[in-house]
Amino acid sequence: MKRMLVTGGAGFIGSALVDRLLAEGHEVDVVDDLSSGSLSNLSDARASGGAFRFHHVDVCDSSLSDVILRRRPEVIFHLAAQVSVAVSVADPLRDAEINVLGSLRLLEAARSAGTGKIVYSASGGTLYGDLEPEDLPVAEHAPQGPLSPYGVSKKAVIDYLVAYRSLHGMEFTALALANVYGPRQDPHGEAGVVAIFAARLLAGEPCVIFGDGSHTRDYVYVDDVVDAFARAARRGGGLVLNIGTGIETSTAQLYAEMAAALGTDAQPQHGPERAGDVRRSALDPDRASIHLGWKPWTTLTEGVRRVMHELRRDR
Repeated sequence: MKRMLVTGGAGFIGSALVDRLLAEGHEVDVVDDLSSGSLSNLSDARASGGAFRFHHVDVCDSSLSDVILRRRPEVIFHLAAQVSVAVSVADPLRDAEINVLGSLRLLEAARSAGTGKIVYSASGGTLYGDLEPEDLPVAEHAPQGPLSPYGVSKKAVIDYLVAYRSLHGMEFTALALANVYGPRQDPHGEAGVVAIFAARLLAGEPCVIFGDGSHTRDYVYVDDVVDAFARAARRGGGLVLNIGTGIETSTAQLYAEMAAALGTDAQPQHGPERAGDVRRSALDPDRASIHLGWKPWTTLTEGVRRVMHELRRDR
């Protein structure tokens, strides 16, 4: 058993990770300001007994250091972030305050607390920028060229992790995530297109595709991603590892898949392209297979079916 701390642990991915860590017998602390996460995501964790503790704390607040110094986690999973590309374009200062300065505050506290490892949630979809079709799926040796402040902030934290490893011996693994989807994803934001489409299709409301529908993403199911995080607690030191399927799916293809799963012939609407969005993205997961022993196992068809099932049940 280890003492683990998860920032952003009340969120979509974070709460699923908390459930996994508790199931493995670890002691888990969650730090979350509940700005986008929800305590309802932690209902199972809160019922699990004394191995779980929740701290209502913002990563930008000085009390974060107090929590880390008091709890002295052996491993910190850092998932708390401002995750919207559009928000980062509109307010890059706020994006940097949360994603860069908040992460630096965490690193300094972890160093003082003697934390052995940071597992960082990076963004594979924005890290590499726009690529030529022949360069996809992109591997980790590709140049990093983010096109949005959000992507820049994520890259900056990886650079800090490299520096802290060299200066202070603090180990890290950065997981460059593809487009994660699954149950508990917020259908009211902008980041989770699968959740947004699912909620609107079930409600009989029109879905909006930004652009002509040809933009592609690599959609990876949340349970597969959580498995990568759990494995990274003890493997992959000093590495950036892509966590994706390696498969490009266009927004139009995604919509068609989801409409077919629901049995509807409703057509989507189209809106203007969003600033900062890359046109194509897919991540080569081979390095994660080598260093984590990880591979994705959930197909998009099966994952979409699970999302629809969970939303129907919640309704």
